[in-house]
Amino acid sequence: MSFSASGLVLASLVYLLLLFGVAWITEQGMLPKQWVRHPLVYTLSLGVYAGIWAVYAAIGMAAETGYGFLAYYLGISGAFLLAPVLLNPIMRIARAYQLTSLADLFAYRYRSQWAGTLVTLCSGAAILALLSMQIQAVAVSASILAPDTSPKAMSLLFCLIVLLFAILFGARRNQNSENHQGLVLAIAFDSLVKVGALLTIGGVVLFEVFDGMEGLDLWLAMNKAATGTMTLAIDDGSWRALMLMSFAGALVLPHMYHMTFSENPSPKSLAKASWGLPLYLLLLALPVPVILWGGQALDVGTDPNFYVLGVAQALDSPLLSLLMYIAGLSAASGLMIVSTLALAGMVLNHVVLPVKTPRDQADIYRWLQWVKRLLIAVIIFFALLFHETVGQELDLAILGAISLSGMLQLLPGALGVIYWPEGNRRGLIAGLVTGLVIWLATLVLPFSHTINPLAWFNVPLVPDYSNWHIFTFISITANVTVFGLFSILSASSAEETSAAQACSMGALSRPQRRELLASSSTEFIRQLADPLGYGVARREVERALAQLKLPNIEYRPYQLRRLRDQVEINLSGLLGPSVARDMVHRHLGFKPLARGNTGQDIRYVERALGDYQNRLTGLAGELDNLRRHYRQTLQNLPIPACSVGEDGEILMWNHAMEELTGITADDVVGARLMALPEHWHLLLEDFNRGEELHRYKHRLDLRGKPHWLNLHKAALSGPDHTEGGSIILVEDQTETRLLEDELMHSERLASVGRLAAGVAHEIGNPVTGISSLAQNLKLETDNPDILDTADQIQQQTRRISAILQSLMNFARTGNHAHANRYEPVSIHRCVEESVNLLSLSDKGMGIRYLNEVPEDLLVLGDEQRLVQVFVNLLANARDASPEGGTIRVSGNSDSYSAIIEVIDEGSGIPEDQLDHIFEPFYTTKAPNKGTGLGLSLVYSIVEEHYGNIQVESPANTESGTGTCVRLRLPAYRPETDDTSASQNERS
Repeated sequence: MSFSASGLVLASLVYLLLLFGVAWITEQGMLPKQWVRHPLVYTLSLGVYAGIWAVYAAIGMAAETGYGFLAYYLGISGAFLLAPVLLNPIMRIARAYQLTSLADLFAYRYRSQWAGTLVTLCSGAAILALLSMQIQAVAVSASILAPDTSPKAMSLLFCLIVLLFAILFGARRNQNSENHQGLVLAIAFDSLVKVGALLTIGGVVLFEVFDGMEGLDLWLAMNKAATGTMTLAIDDGSWRALMLMSFAGALVLPHMYHMTFSENPSPKSLAKASWGLPLYLLLLALPVPVILWGGQALDVGTDPNFYVLGVAQALDSPLLSLLMYIAGLSAASGLMIVSTLALAGMVLNHVVLPVKTPRDQADIYRWLQWVKRLLIAVIIFFALLFHETVGQELDLAILGAISLSGMLQLLPGALGVIYWPEGNRRGLIAGLVTGLVIWLATLVLPFSHTINPLAWFNVPLVPDYSNWHIFTFISITANVTVFGLFSILSASSAEETSAAQACSMGALSRPQRRELLASSSTEFIRQLADPLGYGVARREVERALAQLKLPNIEYRPYQLRRLRDQVEINLSGLLGPSVARDMVHRHLGFKPLARGNTGQDIRYVERALGDYQNRLTGLAGELDNLRRHYRQTLQNLPIPACSVGEDGEILMWNHAMEELTGITADDVVGARLMALPEHWHLLLEDFNRGEELHRYKHRLDLRGKPHWLNLHKAALSGPDHTEGGSIILVEDQTETRLLEDELMHSERLASVGRLAAGVAHEIGNPVTGISSLAQNLKLETDNPDILDTADQIQQQTRRISAILQSLMNFARTGNHAHANRYEPVSIHRCVEESVNLLSLSDKGMGIRYLNEVPEDLLVLGDEQRLVQVFVNLLANARDASPEGGTIRVSGNSDSYSAIIEVIDEGSGIPEDQLDHIFEPFYTTKAPNKGTGLGLSLVYSIVEEHYGNIQVESPANTESGTGTCVRLRLPAYRPETDDTSASQNERS
């Protein structure tokens, strides 16, 4: 039974079109997102590891080594079962720093572009054999089913289809998508086809060939040779080497790294895959012995590697034959697509970009996309070339062994990333070169039938199919030894040490708190425009800002350091870690250190420790609990406190400080003191830089209310803390000051009250007697002169009574005790009411009053008391103004103060009298025109409102006339949250 070449090609195209369709509808969003990102899909996509091995080579190896074929599955199953200590740390690093390949990981950890390039070259050389294995399997399987098929033509057609798929669904640069969902679902579909086909043919063999389990047991009992091969061959050392290489494959194979870490939808998915993938591989392995025994029972004439096809043909089942061919095609295409895609990214980031950075490209994303597509084509071309020249002459198993043993050389460096911080780039490169040289000399060259370097030295052990594992162990042993020795004997750079701390399990990176040359996110764009172009630079900076949930314009130093790190991480995913690091270091550098050292970035350490909270145990956990206790103590102190670095950066801002200032810690921690509102900035900056350690009863107007603050400062430097800085405590003494003022005023009232009572008693009675005598005198005479004198006497006694009444009013003036009950007052309304009251008098009928105070100008105060102020001021201005004059009242706000000016056009006040006008009983008016207590009362009321009053005369310097009375009162401003943007801009 055979197929025609055209029919087989048509079946291949139909299946691959189905695969295209699965990927396309996924990319178009036609499938529910929860299906696409389901952990089962992710787990099945990891089945790409099996490749052609699962369908063909596993049976061939079982025929050679018996149960040794299981080593290919057991090794990687062990790696995934150890995911919490092996794969999770790598995933954490890869996700945090956008390390999309093993070369990226090595370049980041060992801070060496050469390390990334060497890993790329090693992976490229080793993976060619694995790709050749897939091509050979497809070509040979096609020739078995369709003898008239040209293996070369089938190989070429298969490579073209793989190239098309990889370009369309793999080589794209969509910055809004974290992974290739269409590709992942297509590979998961491939995995389903593989396991379904193998279980199907296993079941067919079991029940068609052996008539069930009893028949199989009977056949095995009659054919001891079959069972003997399966049990004895397990002692061969090759299965141990295969298990080690399989274990390493979870980390070092390009397609496994890509699917495990780069396409991982969530940490939970990896947790489920840690047992899901071993279960899947178990299902792949179960039918292998049955298929092998079925082929032997049917005396199939094909190579054991292709028993699945031979058995299907022997059973004369075209459908089963086609199913197994499609399963092989599916396995080979999936591995080739993902491998070439991953390898193309490695070559782009570590071979092409270090040589040519696309500075002059208008659209860097499109340029990278096309370069990657070209690299995919080049890799597939070399794989096809290797297959035609060397690969087609080798067995599938040995092709896999050559590839896996080459990739095994990367295992020491990969384990060193998370488990050995002392490893450095010199040791890595030396060990890797040593291992690769041995691998080339003992496996690649001898099996490629070119030269055998061992024969030159008359080494008695010649590489062949039975002892390849020995040379695998020799190469990896030499690699590990040289890696360890060079790392121990050579010192690591500061950059390597920092990267090792960031990568090691449980280690905590402690970056320095340094100031960047760029002072805003806008400057980030300008600086990166040189290497990336303005459009790309703006897009990358805005993307980083969105990821960190920062405003579009950011000025705070700590947030700028975070932004710099995020930009580097994003560029690492785009250009590779080495190019990204070099670009960021060149264009987003730090300012030179003013002295030998600077403090650690405490905010960063706090965030990192917060992430570690649930993973710290033992002494580390107890120390972290102690740290949290002390930090919570500082945060919950009832006294406002903040910590400031020597560079003026705010490091701590406790809850009481938030309540006092109305500024949240998230808005200011990591910013400079200059980021604070002006009144807080001036106060704290001056106190922090000054020599004084204490400042008492400093007045500060906050939200329209005066506050009195005590400030205390202590240095943080000491034997156990050499980084410097200071902590500032701010005591709010407002309540105490108000109580003191109330007490002082009460004493003053008592004193003035006693004086007023005495004056009233001592003067009031005689005045009343004088007034009565004058009235009697008027009744006793008709003499006009005497009557006129009596009227004058009564007029003067009424004036004395008015003075006494004003004195009593002055003594009864209420102030500070009512400060807490003040309400918002409209100055415009107060002035308007005062003008209305004055208009009731027949004085100054020709005077014009202009009320130019804004209606929204508010102060906190007592409206009636403020009306009394303006009545006195406007009455004085009226008395001083000429007939037809104008009195202008204007107002404006200045920060937290309201400024009101009363300007008249009178003759003004002599300069020598300006210092006395607020004294009681002092007046500049003509005799019998004033008591001298009006301005004293005004001064008292303004003072009780915590304001001040100034008088300028002349108001018009050119004419030398007019007087300007200027009041400054605390303005009322409703509390709003719209302050963070202005604070940010000042930082």
